[in-house]
Amino acid sequence: MKIDDVDADYETVKIDQVGMIDPLTGAILFKDETVEFLMSGFSSEVAGFISSFLKGRQEDPPTIYRLVEQICEENEILLVKVKVYESGGIFRANLYFTGKKDMVFRNFRASDAIALATYYNIPVLVRKSLLKKNSRK
Repeated sequence: MKIDDVDADYETVKIDQVGMIDPLTGAILFKDETVEFLMSGFSSEVAGFISSFLKGRQEDPPTIYRLVEQICEENEILLVKVKVYESGGIFRANLYFTGKKDMVFRNFRASDAIALATYYNIPVLVRKSLLKKNSRK
């Protein structure tokens, strides 16, 4: 499968809300007109970064996100999408890069992958089996 191929097992979602469950734990609610997905169990620090990125505050990203940015610039590649899935009860993500060559980095922390997607304003896709029907329809 090529990076720009449509994967029928995934659906593009938008972040509806970002918040904290407690002082240490963040949560994200993804929603569209027919489905929703709640992801929690990651650090409140990452939730704070995602919230800031959604508000357009990108001037001081964490060092690891700047590292990804520098690697992309040096290798003339762009992060173009993130796919979230569950593996062993943990949310993981694949990061898709394109440019000089296409690359897929597999099995990374979903929360950081979503933060990067938010930072770069690129699509987040979630495995359909994780999505729940939304009653707003």
